[in-house]
Amino acid sequence: MPSASTEASTRVGAGSAVISAEPSDPAARTVDSRVAPGGPGYRRMSLALFLAGVATFALLYSTQALLPLISDGFGTTASAASWTVSAATGALALFVLPMSALSERFGRRTVMTASLAVAVTVGLLIPFAPSLGALVVLRAVQGAALAGVPASATAYLAEEVRPEALITAIGLFVAGNSVGGMSGRVLTGWIAQEWGWRVALGVLGVIAVGCAVAFRMLLPAPKHFVAGSLRPRVLGRTVRAHLADPLLRRLYAIGALFMTVFGAVYTVIGYRLADAPFSLPQGVIGSIFLVYLVGTVSASTAGTLVGRLGRRGTLYLAGGTTTAGLLVSLSDSLPLVLLGLVLITAGFFAGHAAASSSVSHTAKEGRAQASALYQSAYYAGSSAGSTLGAVAFHAGGWGGTVALGLLAVLGVVAITVVGSRAARRTPLPVR
Repeated sequence: MPSASTEASTRVGAGSAVISAEPSDPAARTVDSRVAPGGPGYRRMSLALFLAGVATFALLYSTQALLPLISDGFGTTASAASWTVSAATGALALFVLPMSALSERFGRRTVMTASLAVAVTVGLLIPFAPSLGALVVLRAVQGAALAGVPASATAYLAEEVRPEALITAIGLFVAGNSVGGMSGRVLTGWIAQEWGWRVALGVLGVIAVGCAVAFRMLLPAPKHFVAGSLRPRVLGRTVRAHLADPLLRRLYAIGALFMTVFGAVYTVIGYRLADAPFSLPQGVIGSIFLVYLVGTVSASTAGTLVGRLGRRGTLYLAGGTTTAGLLVSLSDSLPLVLLGLVLITAGFFAGHAAASSSVSHTAKEGRAQASALYQSAYYAGSSAGSTLGAVAFHAGGWGGTVALGLLAVLGVVAITVVGSRAARRTPLPVR
């Protein structure tokens, strides 16, 4: 999943103390008192946020691998069951910006702790949902609560970790995201195969409780947080300024469209693999999400691609790779379907990494809100993709889902072309 940036790292004097260079020397020097690798609290901090990432993304997509079983359990269609995913991601999209504002006022650790507490409590209730409607409502509440973690985590790190160690620290949090998203799907798939989807979600909920408790016990108290005030007018002006920036608008749209493809494919793939000619068991279907490991590699190499091809070149390559994967996945050969998923996943993560990093590069002020807006668009795309992908599958089978994905990729390419033309018309350096 992508994470919010923060302006806290640029605050004057954050994490610094002025001391004398020598006892007799009146000259002063600034020493960074934030933590660094090997320093007190760094490992605890890193492990705590890794566990927060695991819990957040295991819960957020907990029902995605189980949709065929949920459909059977409630006697409903794929498009109706897909709302158990769309409700969670859609609520997160709506609440990530307000949560980022709350973290500026009440503190990053406080918001993350409260978010996880609510989310894991709801997670323990979800297995007892008496109807699909109740399940969807609970998932929406859970998604809204989870918005506090990505809205606060990197802001906390930027305030508490030295700049030279920040990328590594954020990388561990992102690794927790991917591990949680992948392992939650794989684990629930195998458990559900033996004991049903309710037991699978219950086990995942208990694991998330353990991660949340360990997170709160391990995460050091913040030392460099400076509380701000909740000023809706200031927040509104910042948001309007970002939305008025044509480049940021294009980046938000690209993130949403890439996630539409990804959400559609991985919401529907379980139905396709459960049907003929594949007829795979639930445990094997859940294991398909191990393909996420390809995305971890793809995202980590996106920086190299951007260095060689530029951001727009990387977006073209990501779009082309995703398109190739969608077309290959039309085959009725399981190895080719898996190859298609590999290409889709690699293309998506590369495109997402290029777009999300460009947001922070573009926004000179209000970076926290700029990143939060990107996350809102990103998860709105996930919600739309989950629902529309299921509708397309119900109407036209896997070919309908692929057509939706190709349309979204076409949108990415068209937006990138517009950006290329705009860059040629401006005398400013290409960003």
